[in-house]
Amino acid sequence: MSETKPVAVGVIGCGNISGAYMRMLKTLPIVQVVACADLRMEAAQAMAEQYGVPRVLSVEALLADPSIEIVLNLTIPQAHGEIALAALAAGKSVYNEKPLALTRDEGRQMLALAAEKGLRVGGAPDTFLGGGLQTCRELIDAGAIGAPVAATAFMMSRGHEHWHPNPVFYYQKGGGPMFDMGPYYLTALVSLLGPVQRVSGATRITRSQRTITSQPRYGEVINVEVPTHVAGLLDFAAGPIGVIITTFDVQASTLPWIEIYGTAGTLAAPDPNTFGGPVRLRLAGDSEWKEVPVTRPYTENSRGLGLADMAEGIRTGRAHRASGELAYHVLDIMHAIHDASAESRHVLLESTCARPDAMPD
Repeated sequence: MSETKPVAVGVIGCGNISGAYMRMLKTLPIVQVVACADLRMEAAQAMAEQYGVPRVLSVEALLADPSIEIVLNLTIPQAHGEIALAALAAGKSVYNEKPLALTRDEGRQMLALAAEKGLRVGGAPDTFLGGGLQTCRELIDAGAIGAPVAATAFMMSRGHEHWHPNPVFYYQKGGGPMFDMGPYYLTALVSLLGPVQRVSGATRITRSQRTITSQPRYGEVINVEVPTHVAGLLDFAAGPIGVIITTFDVQASTLPWIEIYGTAGTLAAPDPNTFGGPVRLRLAGDSEWKEVPVTRPYTENSRGLGLADMAEGIRTGRAHRASGELAYHVLDIMHAIHDASAESRHVLLESTCARPDAMPD
């Protein structure tokens, strides 16, 4: 990363995911976290003490601070749109945890306001910038599997109520397997194959209620408001056809995370919720899979890499990779899959985005 003047970052939302960001950001000199805020002041104070953040502020005070250039928005998904729009209105660029927003309208407002004010919007996930998926990108760009023909992506789970301490949200509006985990898989696919132009889909609510078996809410019953099994068919603008399934209804599976099928071979990509490998390749004529060494950097948990890349883009004037346009396109795809199922039709996407540049060596 660049050695230029660090970009001052203020964090809003000091929950569980903030620790992963803070650990990574402390290693990247292009950014400096100068303040943090949370509706629970004790959470902000604890994070400040643990990671050496100089100031603990209210949300309002952080947004009003003229020294802060980027707001890192780690609030709950329901607040992503509200906080991001407030940050942009205050003259600050914003980087949101996934998803970019709950609704398309909020996402469009963010991009429009940022364009009007000359600011930037970025968004998680940034796992596609890690060594594993960047190795896959390198192989595809080098023609290792020939011309891409198709892709599959599978997130097969029996549901978060079995392990998460507070799983209720995942079954309420804004939750569900696609909006929870789909951003990892779809962002990876778009980074590898480019934008999607048309989708269709099928969804279902398999059980109207779920019983929590994790602590501390063991035995509570959740009323399910969103589809828990979501299947999508993706027509990529460049030609490949993709299939994605995300589910909270499958007890066990041997399906891969992501596979890309080309005219000369098949590429098996790693878990897109991680930054490392393994990466496997099987070419025409091969009798077995071969593991490809992951030599690209950032193979450990590197959440915040996309934010640092955006900060460097601000300093140098280049486009950043985990862009608002990419995050909005993924949001649009997720909504379109649900719309296609509800309306029994194909959905032509209004959004698109540039395929993000590969990370430098």
